[in-house]
Amino acid sequence: MTALIVLGAIALLVLLVMSQTVKVIQQGYIGAVKRLGQYKALREPGLAMILPFVDNLTRVDIRETPRTGDRQEVITRDNVTVAVNATIFSQVVDARLALFSVSNYAIAIDQLSRTTLRAVFGGLTLDEALSQRERINVQLQEQMESVTDKWGIRINRIEIVDITPPTQILQAMALQKTADQEKRAAILQSEGKQQSAVNIADGQRQALIKQAEGDRQAAILRAEGSRQAAILEAEGRSQAIQTVYGAIKEAHPDQTLVAILQLDTLSKFASSEGSTIVVPYESAGLLGAAQALRSVLNGAVLPGAVDAGTSPPA
Repeated sequence: MTALIVLGAIALLVLLVMSQTVKVIQQGYIGAVKRLGQYKALREPGLAMILPFVDNLTRVDIRETPRTGDRQEVITRDNVTVAVNATIFSQVVDARLALFSVSNYAIAIDQLSRTTLRAVFGGLTLDEALSQRERINVQLQEQMESVTDKWGIRINRIEIVDITPPTQILQAMALQKTADQEKRAAILQSEGKQQSAVNIADGQRQALIKQAEGDRQAAILRAEGSRQAAILEAEGRSQAIQTVYGAIKEAHPDQTLVAILQLDTLSKFASSEGSTIVVPYESAGLLGAAQALRSVLNGAVLPGAVDAGTSPPA
């Protein structure tokens, strides 16, 4: 019985020693070994062997960890109180510094983010805080990294989750936004009317220009047509005169033929309504020649013919 008790005690002691000697470090963590309270070494993920009852292994999470801080009120440069909330993405890059340079780096990061938020927003107006989130994120990261680098912690990025102004400010901003939208609508409407008037005027100007060009082309074509018609008419008259003159010249006309032509011309004038023919004295011989010609054509001499030197009856 005593032997069984001794064996059981030895087995428990062995198990206790093994549990204190063999340690398992999960992926994403790193082990910091302290010997008699003093830093000794770091152990990578996997199986780690330490001295039992002498060494102590502390696991440190080296993964990127998002920490969303509590909503807090900050005062902007123009004395407006806004509620701000931010998420900080941090990562332990030096486990030794994270364990031994600060008592609790998680609490330290949270408190540092609060003071940094107040400092950054205190240098901005409300409009800048609402419209320049990227700038705020960069400033927060730069100011926090200057402190956390000494803790072995890297600030990968900071994202502002929410910025909430007071209710009165939100209502004023809504009214301002409505006024701005109405102003933009009025400006766009006036610009549209102006552009429409400009387009109409430009269209009318183009139409007048086209019409003037069309009238000009039409006038040019009419002038060209008139000129061509005049040329053709003159050429026709010239050819007619040449033909008549050639025919007359070939016929060897005498005084009788000339008298007939003159009478034919006078008859054309006399056939017009309301026309009056005044025959000068020198034309009496022409009338006598005409009467004589008529007698010849009729085959007999008419009595009472007018002599060449007498005046015609009234």
